[in-house]
Amino acid sequence: MPKMADSGAVRQRPATQARPPFLAPFRNRSFRFMWPADLLTSWAFEMETLILGWYILVETQSVLLLTLFGSLQFSGTLLSPLFGVAGDRIGLRNLLCLMRATYAVLAGTLCAFALAGVLTPVHVFAIAAVMGLVRPSDLAIRNTLVGSLMPAEQLMGAMGISRTTQDSARIAGALAGAGVFALLGMGAAYVMVVAFYLASLSLTLCIPRPPRIAALAAPVSPWRDVREGLGYVWTTPRLLAAMILAFLVNFCAFPLSGGLLPYVARDIYGMDQSGLGLLAAGFASGGLLGSIMLSTVGRAIPAGRIMISFTFAWYALLLAYSHTSIAALGIPLLMAAGFMQSLSMVPMAVMLLRSASERFRGRVMGVRMLAVYGMPLGLLLAGALIDRFGFVVTATAYCLFGLAATGAIAWYWRAHLFPLAAPANAR
Repeated sequence: MPKMADSGAVRQRPATQARPPFLAPFRNRSFRFMWPADLLTSWAFEMETLILGWYILVETQSVLLLTLFGSLQFSGTLLSPLFGVAGDRIGLRNLLCLMRATYAVLAGTLCAFALAGVLTPVHVFAIAAVMGLVRPSDLAIRNTLVGSLMPAEQLMGAMGISRTTQDSARIAGALAGAGVFALLGMGAAYVMVVAFYLASLSLTLCIPRPPRIAALAAPVSPWRDVREGLGYVWTTPRLLAAMILAFLVNFCAFPLSGGLLPYVARDIYGMDQSGLGLLAAGFASGGLLGSIMLSTVGRAIPAGRIMISFTFAWYALLLAYSHTSIAALGIPLLMAAGFMQSLSMVPMAVMLLRSASERFRGRVMGVRMLAVYGMPLGLLLAGALIDRFGFVVTATAYCLFGLAATGAIAWYWRAHLFPLAAPANAR
């Protein structure tokens, strides 16, 4: 009998041991479907951005049109609060399914043009404009869904894991997209993009429908919901500070490491499509490392403090990158900048989800996506400035402005962002 008892204890011990923090969110069945669905969507996004950006630059020979293409991908940013309202009303999972079905249809249309040999920059601009109405809200909706699935103590880890879908996509998606595009042409590359979107839609449909929030069941005007969400953010200092910081980094940080990469690869470093893939993968590799670190130790991190501190480091590294004319130095600097970017943006998302009441969560994340509107503005302005002053002067001005503005945000809202007892740093 004692032997049997000992044997049973040995058998039960593994079941009582805690899983590694990195794997804990996968205990949630919905998250097990959501993570690969988000991964495939992110891969398709990155492949499209790289393939089409290179196509536009080569076909038009214009950095201004390249930045216009990048801006069109965010044309629906102003609609993001309405997507947040729709998610609160019809369900976040249902909304994601509709959005990802739209991506598949649009990518399939572009794929058909490419395979038929009739694709022109006009087609690319038109489809990018329609895609841009929906795509900017994808990240906000998936983050809000993670927030509704996870308890507060697991949220930082879950957001870190969720963020790996974007970072790994910028590595593998960029390299795969550039490689297939260079070897087999645009049509074959787009067949892969469509396949990823369809697989992502199938996995998203497998996510169980979460219960709706009863308080939003009444038929109230969606515009009133948007106004309430904006008012809630405006009157909550920590949320307002995060929103302004998010607009700032989208305006003068992300363009340097995103939309302008095709120009840097070709005109600064003298690289081809494969080199562009390496640049994109370098930035993403750093982001992936940061996301993994946050998923393991993020629970102990004061989100408000970390968000501000690593934004300063991000700008400093981009400033060094902008003065580098050698790819062997530029790629490691981009990797370090990606690491700092992840340590800034993931805590920001966690702070927003923790700070917002459940009733306003979808609308707050929808308002958060309004900040992405800074990216098309920053890209368009950068295109004009680069044509006149060159990349180094433009990038330097962007980084110095970002550092000064981040300092102003940190000083003005210091009482809401830095004390460990402040809600922004709740753990």
